[in-house]
Amino acid sequence: MRLASKILLYLLSIGVAGYAVVAYTAFPIGSLVHPDMLRSFQAHRIEVYVHIFTSALALLLGPLQFSQALRARKPALHRWLGRAYLGLGVLPGGLAGLLIARNAYGGMLSTLGFAALAIAWLYSGLRAYLAIRQRDIGTHRRWMIRNFALTLAAVTLRCYLPLSMLTAIPFERAYPVIAWLCWVPNLLIAERWLHSRGKQAPA
Repeated sequence: MRLASKILLYLLSIGVAGYAVVAYTAFPIGSLVHPDMLRSFQAHRIEVYVHIFTSALALLLGPLQFSQALRARKPALHRWLGRAYLGLGVLPGGLAGLLIARNAYGGMLSTLGFAALAIAWLYSGLRAYLAIRQRDIGTHRRWMIRNFALTLAAVTLRCYLPLSMLTAIPFERAYPVIAWLCWVPNLLIAERWLHSRGKQAPA
C-alpha cells in the first residue's frame, strides 16, 4: 500500500471513529441522525451504544493490523491488538449491528442490507480467527483484508449520507440503497485487490 493511501486510511479511520465517539458522548443519542431515525435510536440505545463504540475501536485498531513494521518488530503486540480488534471490536459490534438492523430506517431493504453487512463482518472475522489458530497466515491475512473492508463501511456510510442530501432523491429512498452501497463496493474492491496479487481465497 502506498504511503499516501496509508495516510488517507489512517485519517479516515481515526476521523470517523473520533466523530462517532464525540457524537455519542457529547450529544443525546440520536440527536445527529435524521429525525425519522431518532425514535428507533432512543428505543434501542444499548445496542446503538455497543455498536458505535466497539465499531469505533475496530476502526482505530484495524489499520495497525496491516503494519508490516509492527508485525516484524513487535509480533506479540500485533497478536494482542488482533485479539482486541476481533474480540472487543468486530464481535460485539457485529452482534449489536445485527440487532439494530431489525429496526433499520428504510424498511426491509435497509434491514437486509445492514443485516448482511453484520453477518459478513462476523463471518469474515471468524474465518480470520480460525485461520490464525491453524497457523495459516496467508488465509488469515486474506480474511482480515475482507473484514477490514467491511469495517470501513462506517467510513463509506458517512461519505454517502451527505452526498445523498445534495441530490434530489428523498432520504427514505436513498437510505436503503446506502445500506448496501456502504459495504458491497468495499468488499468487491478488496476481492479485486486480492485477485490481482494471486491471493484469491479458496471456496
